[in-house]
Amino acid sequence: MSAVRKRSVTIRGHRTSYSLEEAFQEELEKVAASRSIPVAALVASIDETRPRDTNLSSALRLFVLNAVRKA
Repeated sequence: MSAVRKRSVTIRGHRTSYSLEEAFQEELEKVAASRSIPVAALVASIDETRPRDTNLSSALRLFVLNAVRKA
């Protein structure tokens, strides 16, 4: 099992960070590549639609889980 790694990203002009295991990050990068967009743009899109009571890292994991299930 891979360790959780913290990553920084700029969303709508401000820096924020999220923490994901490498496997989740790799899948996030695959989705971004399949859409021909930067990972930061995908993260921003997920951030815009997540419930405000869900933290960004959890929202990213759920997004990846749903993407893998659909594949």
